[in-house]
Amino acid sequence: MLGVWRWAVPVAFACAGVLFATSAGAAHGGDLRGGNRTSLTDLIRAQEVQVNAATHRVERLRGEVEAATREAARADQRVAAQQRRSRSLSFGAGVGALTGPALRVTLTDAPRSADRLLPAGSTADDLVVHQQDVQAVVNALWAAGADALQIMDQRVVLTSAVRCVGNTLILQGRVYAPPYTVTAIGDPDRLTRSLDTSESVQLFRYYVDRFGLGYRTERLTRARLPGFTGSLDLLYAGQAS
Repeated sequence: MLGVWRWAVPVAFACAGVLFATSAGAAHGGDLRGGNRTSLTDLIRAQEVQVNAATHRVERLRGEVEAATREAARADQRVAAQQRRSRSLSFGAGVGALTGPALRVTLTDAPRSADRLLPAGSTADDLVVHQQDVQAVVNALWAAGADALQIMDQRVVLTSAVRCVGNTLILQGRVYAPPYTVTAIGDPDRLTRSLDTSESVQLFRYYVDRFGLGYRTERLTRARLPGFTGSLDLLYAGQAS
């Protein structure tokens, strides 16, 4: 069984790397409000099918690895000790599930009138949520000391890239349509104050007041955020100019 554990671990991580590689490939886009639209949605949705297939395979392999690891821990106390150390570090890395009081932020596109006419003084880009809007919320929540973050149904870690194509959100190889939810575990009062004082969030709320985009916060007595299941390896990095 220990032999299975030795080969299953690298195979699982190699498959998990597919998820991050897909996300990194999508991370070359820029902000859309005031910028250029791209026409990659169909291509990204095709890639999402491949990501889903890879995800299912990773989950299966992860189950095999966990079973083999438990068997190895029963047979070798050194393995058991390393497992305990790994669990103690998992929460800081974002791979461990976390439960606690939370604040949930929902961002929504502006509703369009039946005649599809734009409000006076607006463009189509002014009426949708963009990546910088989601990122502004994420940054404000991290700055407030959030213990864990989740966008839609995915746990966010330091290597997660938030990108938009058209009016869709791309996160770790998956595509989402609005409304977008960001859930943060932490002190709800502190999280709320950080959102209220963030200049970037206030800029989005200006568009909320002027053009009818949606912004809502909800306090949760108890929320459970699952652990991150993708690769934590940093595949691409560059020096900022």
